[in-house]
Amino acid sequence: MKRLGSLLMKGLVAVLPLGLTAYSVYWLVTTTETLMQTFLLWFIRPEIYRPGMGLLVGVVFLLAVGTFVNAYVVRRVQGWLDRVIERIPGVKTVYGAVRDLMQFLPTGNSTNRDLRSVVVVRWGDMRLLGFITRDDLPELEAQTDGVDLVAVYLPMSYGIGGYTVYLPRDQCESLDMPVETAMRMALTAGMSSGPPPAR
Repeated sequence: MKRLGSLLMKGLVAVLPLGLTAYSVYWLVTTTETLMQTFLLWFIRPEIYRPGMGLLVGVVFLLAVGTFVNAYVVRRVQGWLDRVIERIPGVKTVYGAVRDLMQFLPTGNSTNRDLRSVVVVRWGDMRLLGFITRDDLPELEAQTDGVDLVAVYLPMSYGIGGYTVYLPRDQCESLDMPVETAMRMALTAGMSSGPPPAR
C-alpha cells in the first residue's frame, strides 16, 4: 500500500505541472475567444463568425494597445483610470498588486531591463536572493545624507508576496542569472531553478 501511494504521488508530481499549464493556456484562449466573440457579434452577423476570429481580434487589440501605450493621450487616460481605481477599496489592492507584478514581464524597453536585475543581499551570515526594482530614489536619498539607495524586492517562497527593502547599492551583489531562473529558485524554496542550460 505504501508503494502504491508513493507511485501515485510520483505520477501526480509528473502530471500536475503539465496539466495546470495546459489548463491555464486553454482557459486563457477560450476566455479570450468568448469575450471577443460577444464583442464581434455587435458588428458582424452570426453566420459570418468563425471560431478563432475572437482570439485573432484579441491578439490584434493587444498589439494595438502595445503600439499606442506610449502616446500622450493614452498615458493621460491610463493615469486617469489608475487614479479612479485607486479610490475603490479592495479593488485598488488587487489592481496595484497585479500592476506591480507585471513590471517583471519583459517589454523590450531599457527601464524594464533595469527592473530585472538579480542581486544577493547579505544579512549576517545569510544570503537573500532579490530583484532591484528601482535604482534611483532621490526622494529617499534626501533623508539619508545622499546615500545611493536602491529598492530591492525579496520574494517569499510558495506565494506571490515578499518584502521591498531600501539598501545602499554597495550592499547588493549583482548575479549573472536570468530573472526567470532566480524567481523560480526563490518561489520554490531553492528546490528548482529550471532545466539545466543547454551545452
